[in-house]
Amino acid sequence: MSAMGKPLILSDLLHTCERALELARDVRITLHKAVTARVAPGGKVDGALFEENQHSAHGYAWYATYVAALEQMLEWGKRLEAAGRFGELEQLILQAAYSEYLHQIYGGIPMSQGEYIRLADFGIEVRQRQLMQSPYTTLLREHGFTAACKKRISELVADGHFGDLGMDDETLDMIRDQFRKFAEDQVVPYAHEWHLKDELIPLSVVEQMAEMGVFGLTIPEEYGGLGMGKMAMCVVTEELSRAYIGVGSLGTRSEIAGELIRLGGTEEQKQHYLPKIASGEILPTAVFTEPNTGSDLASLRTRAVLDGDTYTVTGNKTWITHASRSDMMTLLTRTNPDEKGYKGLSMLLAEKPRGEEGNPFPAQGMEGGEIHVLGYRGMKEYELSFDGFKVPAANLLGGVEGQGFKQLMETFESARIQTAARAVGVAQNALEIGLRYAQERVQFGKQLFAFPRVHQKVAWSVVETMIARQLTYFAGREKDADIRCDIEAGMAKLLAARVAWSNADNALQIHGGNGYAEEYQISRVLCDSRILNIFEGAAEIQAQVVARGLLTR
Repeated sequence: MSAMGKPLILSDLLHTCERALELARDVRITLHKAVTARVAPGGKVDGALFEENQHSAHGYAWYATYVAALEQMLEWGKRLEAAGRFGELEQLILQAAYSEYLHQIYGGIPMSQGEYIRLADFGIEVRQRQLMQSPYTTLLREHGFTAACKKRISELVADGHFGDLGMDDETLDMIRDQFRKFAEDQVVPYAHEWHLKDELIPLSVVEQMAEMGVFGLTIPEEYGGLGMGKMAMCVVTEELSRAYIGVGSLGTRSEIAGELIRLGGTEEQKQHYLPKIASGEILPTAVFTEPNTGSDLASLRTRAVLDGDTYTVTGNKTWITHASRSDMMTLLTRTNPDEKGYKGLSMLLAEKPRGEEGNPFPAQGMEGGEIHVLGYRGMKEYELSFDGFKVPAANLLGGVEGQGFKQLMETFESARIQTAARAVGVAQNALEIGLRYAQERVQFGKQLFAFPRVHQKVAWSVVETMIARQLTYFAGREKDADIRCDIEAGMAKLLAARVAWSNADNALQIHGGNGYAEEYQISRVLCDSRILNIFEGAAEIQAQVVARGLLTR
């Protein structure tokens, strides 16, 4: 029973959520009209107006993300009910998700630690906000996530079961079990030491991952891969990242390179490179970002000049992950200096010798220096400089200049889905670490977990991790169905990254002062989680992309 004497699980829950969702969708439609009036008064998005109204435009992206998340949580609940698996925990998670997200939809959504977006920011006044609600939204908001509900969720997850994922796919379940066992045996016992010593993930682990098919997971079978879909990629990435984000991210570069070559490469390039990437013989790295460009790739300056059958590369790159130990760079360069924007960019498949300790960059015409970072250390970050570095003309991706940006854009859906899955894995890890410490630590004669402010943090982490997971899985399923999902992938990445950071922050708070000590794993997970809001598109860029997509699709 709740504190108000009502049942913990609301009656006719799925119907109640469905009716509340109708109102949330109406809010989204209203905001779409309000933002369109501000940034596209003539029917087409005006760049200057969009920038001037950036707060509300990005806020609209967050509102739409929340509605999409609620849609997928309802679908999750319906699948479970149809399968006879909609148990007490799952019902409480669903109503808690609706309760809290509806509260935020009407009261204010956090876009970051210190930025909120509220309906008033769109010019929606009090009376109109009241009309946007109903007895269904009120019931969920007031009774869906009470103190009693939070306590019951914490009790139900105390044994380490965090709710049915609603996969309904035996193959994916088997893959999850396989990679969880590998991660528990080969990664979890050693990850924190790798972090503290700032060491590369051992090659023995990389080789085992190659044998398990991580690097060829989504590469077609005819090119030596496993030919699996993005949902399999999500499951594998989530489990590996749950153990250590560095290990979960090892496959990211192979995923990007594989997608670039599969979608944009010549048949000869596919035949040559894809089997080697799939087997782990070639470890690729993505070399896109420059010191003064960041996400502004149109301003990219690194040059590649064709002389006969060879490109000569000159310029600088930064934030290049796993650069030393890689064998090939997907290198974005400007091959046409007369084209100052995206049209002058081309992608090169630039091979290089693998670096070693003491000689990280043995290639002629190429140098690099390590960027020391707070977390995400297992592959290391580098600044690179090219001065006379040679790449055969045959290694121009697709064989046609000027296609580099387009080729890169075609990989972003997969890359962002994979990053969202990494974030879900990190979020799950933080949740489990926080729960375990709360159960083991005794203060004032009882477990920390017995105190409401502690188990309530755990309960919300359980709920929001499931929200991020279901939104990510939805994007993966859309991609597997060959449905355009750039917006859905962006939403999944936007939300999951915030959830990972929130979970890690809450778990560290549960640890108290010990959480701030390097010896405790949560200190690493906090640092690792923070990068997720930045790479593969910073949260602000991600919201920009989602908002533009929603306004122009």
